[in-house]
Parts: sequence; C-alpha cells; structure tokens
Amino acid sequence: MRRTDSGTADDRPFWHQRGWQLSAAFLGLVLCSGAVTAVVGVSGDGTDDQPRAAAGPLVPGVADGQSRPAGCRTDDGDQRPPQQAPEDVTWRPLNGAKIPVSPSAGPVQESGPVLWCFAHTPMGAVMAANVIPRHMSGAEWQTVTEQQVVPGVDRDVFVARRSSMPVSSAQYTANTLAGFMLLSYAPETATVRLLIRQSPAVYGTADFTVAWDGGDWKLRPLSGGELHTPVTAVTANGGFVMWKV
Repeated sequence: MRRTDSGTADDRPFWHQRGWQLSAAFLGLVLCSGAVTAVVGVSGDGTDDQPRAAAGPLVPGVADGQSRPAGCRTDDGDQRPPQQAPEDVTWRPLNGAKIPVSPSAGPVQESGPVLWCFAHTPMGAVMAANVIPRHMSGAEWQTVTEQQVVPGVDRDVFVARRSSMPVSSAQYTANTLAGFMLLSYAPETATVRLLIRQSPAVYGTADFTVAWDGGDWKLRPLSGGELHTPVTAVTANGGFVMWKV
C-alpha cells in the first residue's frame, strides 16, 4: 500500500498506480502536484486480449554474444562519447510519440515491430535507450521485450506486471524526447539519462541501462523489474546533448 499526495491510502492494483504507469509508458509524462508522473493511456480490465510474442531476429541470439546477427552490419569505429546528435537522425512516429533513427548509429534493421541493429558504439547505446522503451506502451510490447530486453529474473518481473495491464489500440499522450546524457559506457553496458520536454521550461529525466547481448544493444531492467530510475523534474537542460528536432 502506498500513500497518495493527499495522504490517503492507495489500495488500487499496482497497474493503476502512477509509479507503475510511468514504467510502462515513460514518455507519457505530465506534471501533477509538482512531481513528474505518467499516464499510460489504456483502459479496461483483464488480460485475455494480451498478444503473444512473435519470433524475431534477436532470439535466441548469437551464441558468443559478440557477433552480429544475420543482416546486421554497422560502422563501430567511433568510440568517442557523443558531443552532439548525429547529423543523419530522422524522426518516426511510434505509439503516439516520435523516436530518432539514424543510418549511422541505428536502428538500421526492422523486423515487424522490432527496430534493431544499433551500432556497437556510445551513440548506438544512446539510440537503443531512446528507441526500445517507447515500444512498452504499445500492443507489440511482448515481442519487443522478448527480443530487446535482457532475459533474467528482472525481465520476468517486468513481464508479469506489464501483462496485468490491458492492451489498448488507442494512441498515447506523450511529450518530446529533448536530449540525452551518456552517464557511463563500456563495450558491454551503458547508462543513458534521457531528457523529456514537458513544456518549454520544464523537463523530466530518467536513467536507462542497455547491455550488449546477442550481438545488439538491449534494454536491461533494474532490480525489481523497473525499466528506468524514478523520473525527476528539472527546469534546465545543462549538460545534455540536445536533439535537433
């Protein structure tokens, strides 16, 4: 049981509580009572209509975890932390928002709902952190989770929680990806802080971790099945690389 902003007990199921809603659709950010929270944009009860995960290019993956899957080739030479967004970025709609795609950094392959084949570079890690989570608010979340979330107990917890939420074909209200900050990088793992614009002067930030697994960057859940750290409201964008939107 948790307390609401008014101090009363919140006995609703976790999927109706704002903390979980944020994890399921991190881009649906709104400001409420001075804190950053989220709305999923789904309605209804029950889980009978949950689709099954479809096959894809990253499962079971590559045995040694290093080789690229068939059809995936990228230029992985630039290992410098990004100081600016790639010049070749374009934006495409996904679940009511827009995500960046780049021929140089990825994703450069598309298999059904799975946008994959990111460059094995710091910028490739940034692109994965911006693209993969946005699928979690759509009807194809199970397929993307199977393909692009690192398997393990924490993924199982996320799947169990997300499966308790109904699927809706409705579009989701979402704000704008404004920028990013690469907090840490190694060839096997990276942590990226995303900056989401809620209004011209107010932003929300959340940290995502990606891991090099099966020959591509995949989202790595945090302990307990969360996909990102708690969202924090900020009023400045200092230190972030800003997207050219």
